[in-house]
Amino acid sequence: MERFVLTDAQWAKMEPHCLGKPADPGRSGGDNRRFIEALLW
Repeated sequence: MERFVLTDAQWAKMEPHCLGKPADPGRSGGDNRRFIEALLW
């Protein structure tokens, strides 16, 4: 069971503005949603 602070609709609006994607080299785009959720938590 995953619990999120952000709803899927809120995340859909924020996701295009996050830097890095899972396909980019390096660690910057591993899981942007998890990172934002951690900041909000």
